[in-house]
Amino acid sequence: MLMMTCGIYSVWLNLKLLMQETGPETIQRALSSYEIGRKLRLLRLRKKIALVDLGKHTGLSPSLLSQLENGKMIPTLPTLARIAMVFDVGLEHFFGDSSARKLFSVVRGAERMRFPERADIPVPSYFFECLTIATHGKGLQAYLAEFPLRPSAEGTEHFHDGSEFIFVLEGSLTIRFQSEDHELESGDSVLMDSSEPHSYRGTGKKGARAIVVTAPPRL
Repeated sequence: MLMMTCGIYSVWLNLKLLMQETGPETIQRALSSYEIGRKLRLLRLRKKIALVDLGKHTGLSPSLLSQLENGKMIPTLPTLARIAMVFDVGLEHFFGDSSARKLFSVVRGAERMRFPERADIPVPSYFFECLTIATHGKGLQAYLAEFPLRPSAEGTEHFHDGSEFIFVLEGSLTIRFQSEDHELESGDSVLMDSSEPHSYRGTGKKGARAIVVTAPPRL
């Protein structure tokens, strides 16, 4: 059974009163801030449903749905309810705060700082620069890492929850994983379960530089 929150009912009631008082033009302006058409289009594209197929599920014509997506028509409450049921979302999905800022974080190259693996290690096995800024709710982290030339990875083995992706930009990198050494060259990449003990060391003539991305475990 489709349920409507008190907040959505209040919004719709207020819009209905506005229409009685000031006409469709005012309603169009009031609804434009919610970007209902854009949200409808995004839902449809994410589900990979064509307008014709959505029309079959909702009983609405593809032409009508197209006009709704383009903001040329204002959907009635029953029409919006039928669409919401197809996508298994509540009506509040269409009336959320469209002005809320999405994650977009720029890190300037000149502002990045270079850190050793650990401050208390005389000869770190790697140095890194953060390519992302820690943000609430953001799981993955990306780094530009430098792996100096090192004859052995002894004493550098570590592990952490989640997974890790490494793309070698230049040089040669040896990763020890499950007691086995894996040689990576420029252009090579690897994805691994980082909860398993692993280590790195630069090899070849001058070590390696790589992009490292870590992600938290799935719940």
